[in-house]
Amino acid sequence: MDLDKLSETLAAAGEPPFRARQVWAWAARGAAGYEQMTDLPQALRETLTTEVPFSSLHQKDEAVSRDGTVKVLFATGDGRPLEAVLMRYRDGRRSLCLSSQSGCPLTCRFCATGAMKFARNLTTSEILDQALRFRRVEPVDHCVFMGMGEPMLNLDAVLGACERLPDLGISNRHTTISTVGWIPGIEQLAESGMPVRLALSLHAAEEALRSELMPVNERYPLADVIEACRAFYARRRRRVFVEYVMLAGVNDRYEQALALARLLMRDSDASPVFKVNLIPFNPSGSEFRGSSRESIAAFRAALESRGVPVTVRLTRGRDIDAACGQLAASAAVA
Repeated sequence: MDLDKLSETLAAAGEPPFRARQVWAWAARGAAGYEQMTDLPQALRETLTTEVPFSSLHQKDEAVSRDGTVKVLFATGDGRPLEAVLMRYRDGRRSLCLSSQSGCPLTCRFCATGAMKFARNLTTSEILDQALRFRRVEPVDHCVFMGMGEPMLNLDAVLGACERLPDLGISNRHTTISTVGWIPGIEQLAESGMPVRLALSLHAAEEALRSELMPVNERYPLADVIEACRAFYARRRRRVFVEYVMLAGVNDRYEQALALARLLMRDSDASPVFKVNLIPFNPSGSEFRGSSRESIAAFRAALESRGVPVTVRLTRGRDIDAACGQLAASAAVA
């Protein structure tokens, strides 16, 4: 719900300040509407139903994967499209992938969102309403800001959402904010004091190749981004995740794995600053092809031989285009 409009409506009705906290507590616990908020006066519930929409987003579509992943297409009040994902894991984790913008102004070549027309930043309420949609279905406990948009370009709203996510059951330590390497945002996050995790979308260890794949590298070169991440680690003592999408014949050769290890590891490191997540790529109409299992395994082995902590991400929702880099809100929302 629009939390600012909620507070204004309650103040105009002469309600005490604690009413806003009551309403939010119900929503965060998964209430489906104002009618379930039984400790609010009936007349107030009717007023809120009329004047404050229960969600700032309109659900337009939903897709459910064979693996239990759920992708939802939303539209904002002014018709801007966005998507969010619920990922279910066998160990019981329920992780959300949330969007911070409608579209993205940074045109990474392998990312479907980057091909969309950028609309605008999302508000804190619009970010939270993505999470609340899934919380109304079941408990959730993890969150990654790896959906549509570059979170560091809308960091105030993202951090505003992070302040409230623990009320839904998602602690800051189970929240990860991803970036393509927007250094001012990395620095702001380090100064925020909020114990969220940082993930860097890297995808190439060479400046020229990374610039080809991710034009933002021309503005914030890789060497400077790595130093900003090291400064984040020094300040927050939180290991930085490195996201590396495996693209066949582009960034998956043995020599490129060694270059990545040299970039991330220093002999002076008391413990590894970075942990690499190798991400199998689902082409889904892209100009790129995903690396073979054998190539991914060899790349992983090369990193491990140089002491780099590395995992291969379990890809979720590939059959509904909900995997990393696939959110594109292609359905009409008008």
